[in-house]
Amino acid sequence: MDATEDVVAKVLIIDDGNAETLELIKQFCADNHLIGLKTHSNNVMSVLKSNVDLGGILMSESYSGSPHGGIDLAVKLHKIRPELPIFLRRTQSSTLEDLPKRAQDCFCAAYHVDDMDALKHSLRDFIFSYYFPNAMVRGIQRITEDAMLTYFRHFSLSCETPYIVKDSIVCGEVFTLVPLESRWCRGYMMLQCENRTLKLDSSSHDPYVKPKAQRISDVLGEITNMVWGSFKSRYVVDEYRVLMSQTQVPMLVMLEEKNISFGTSTPQLCFKYTLTDLDDQSSPPVEIFQRLVFNLSWSPEDFKEVQVSTEELVDAGELEFF
Repeated sequence: MDATEDVVAKVLIIDDGNAETLELIKQFCADNHLIGLKTHSNNVMSVLKSNVDLGGILMSESYSGSPHGGIDLAVKLHKIRPELPIFLRRTQSSTLEDLPKRAQDCFCAAYHVDDMDALKHSLRDFIFSYYFPNAMVRGIQRITEDAMLTYFRHFSLSCETPYIVKDSIVCGEVFTLVPLESRWCRGYMMLQCENRTLKLDSSSHDPYVKPKAQRISDVLGEITNMVWGSFKSRYVVDEYRVLMSQTQVPMLVMLEEKNISFGTSTPQLCFKYTLTDLDDQSSPPVEIFQRLVFNLSWSPEDFKEVQVSTEELVDAGELEFF
């Protein structure tokens, strides 16, 4: 299975190889839907304890002046971010078999620069293991942008390339969580952001209703509900809205560590939206992160958009005859 065409993954590069090796890794990232983020050994811990969302780590066996420095560092990293797959670049072999068991458990795969195809296959297994239909990805982005602009009408809105994460970091101070359930998927959607006070529009489209100061938390739930409503009408076929299976997996929320775990290592589809206040250019942009995790059921081969007739749209009030 190839990586989803319109989805990328961010990977942390912890490698102090020579210029030729680093160039090979850089080109590999460009060719395989990866956004590489380079860091140095003295910054690694602070990066992983921040809210940088990642799909995995590419690490060299020798690091920071030690022939086994990367392995020693990986043991520490695995303790604080066990959900992140770590790919080990080795100089003599491309397996993990000769490593101590404690070290083997920290890595998902090993590779050698002379055989980058092996790393490509590992990415499919550990990062791009879920196929996200492009029509669904684009559709979710559109309905989310429409919902956001209902309240952020005097803001400009942009969205980065959708990407896959394997971590469970919560970005910001407030987040919403809503179940997503259909014949072809079961899971959750989250919106996460800093909770700031801004002048926001009400849901009224009356041009004489002026924006009022509101906390983002006052409207984030409504935006989430609007997205779920659009998702349901667009992607959930009526005859399958009553689900036969109700299997659940407990979620673990660690408030102090700003971490939420869904009980599985299922990759999450992530969108980052940036809203800029057109009336106050000095105000910092608002960043809202959207994550979707289909940890309970996922059958993308059954995905399809619901075909809605003109009459149904008129009855729903979304269209009117001119």
